[in-house]
Amino acid sequence: MTSTAGKLGRAVRDGGVPPVLAAAFLWGTVGPAEILAGTSASPVAIGACRMLVGGFVLGLFTARWAGVRTLWHRQARWWMLVSVLVTAAFQACFLEAVDRSGAALATAVTFGTVPVVTGICGRVLNGERLSGRWACGTVCAISGIALLLVPAGGGPGGGGPADSTGGVLLGLIAGASFGVYISATKRLGDRGADTTAAAPASVLCAGILVSPWVFAHPDGLAEPRTLILVGWLALATTALGYLLFTRGVVRISGATTGTLSLAEPLVATVLGIALLGERLSRSGMAGAVLLLGGLVLVSAPARRSGRPAGGRGEAVAAGLPGDAGGHGESHVSRTGREEGHASRAARTGAREET
Repeated sequence: MTSTAGKLGRAVRDGGVPPVLAAAFLWGTVGPAEILAGTSASPVAIGACRMLVGGFVLGLFTARWAGVRTLWHRQARWWMLVSVLVTAAFQACFLEAVDRSGAALATAVTFGTVPVVTGICGRVLNGERLSGRWACGTVCAISGIALLLVPAGGGPGGGGPADSTGGVLLGLIAGASFGVYISATKRLGDRGADTTAAAPASVLCAGILVSPWVFAHPDGLAEPRTLILVGWLALATTALGYLLFTRGVVRISGATTGTLSLAEPLVATVLGIALLGERLSRSGMAGAVLLLGGLVLVSAPARRSGRPAGGRGEAVAAGLPGDAGGHGESHVSRTGREEGHASRAARTGAREET
């Protein structure tokens, strides 16, 4: 306990904790902001506008041409394509899930799914060992999601946000997409790609991929409330949120980042209940507690014996930006330091070839 508190204190002094917490808070406002705006525009069209504007602005501050070129080298291009596809799926499905089932439920289901998928991807792709803590956390998360599916009032039409099974299913897809995104970002880093440039590139390309939806469903996009919503989502939760996260995560461990990222579903749940009048059934409340408990089990720092892993290598391997960035980082490979050196060596070789 003392060791964990000491690590957290050092992280605060080093300046990593405040920006990561600020990013998590901003991302936690996505769902409540969408509902509070009450716009008639399609959630998918809003998501496309968010990605286009936010990705472009983020790229102005973080991306460099040399880094962008590393994303499309032969070793990295397929994982970059995966990153773009799952980013598009996450944005579209998450906003649609919020529209159907409410901010609190959609956020809880989405980010309760992320650690499960990230752990499975780590096992399949990198041969990472799945710990007993991960197994317990996974069982809690799945049980929590099952309880959240129970309608308020004990039957269909109970009036609570858990009445929308379609929204929950979309939340599951969004969570799975983000879990794959984290693993794809780690693979990009392993293959010498610049993960700082990968974030704006993924968001912007995903926006272009989804942009036909804007032309097919333009209704409501010109409303003042829609423009304000898109401005908030693009500039605050995407550009500023990703910028804060990428600057903070390199100063703290992946495990600490995963714990801090729990602020996102908590913020969404509190705002949804306090400002939007959303409610959960008793089983839904129990499910939310189980789900968040599973997240704590998966993300809490484990005791380590021997030399600690390299901070920057572990953080970069965790998968830098993501709409709730850092979820599932406790499954990062223990060889983060070596992968960081290999990544830098690969980028040096790429520059020499160019």
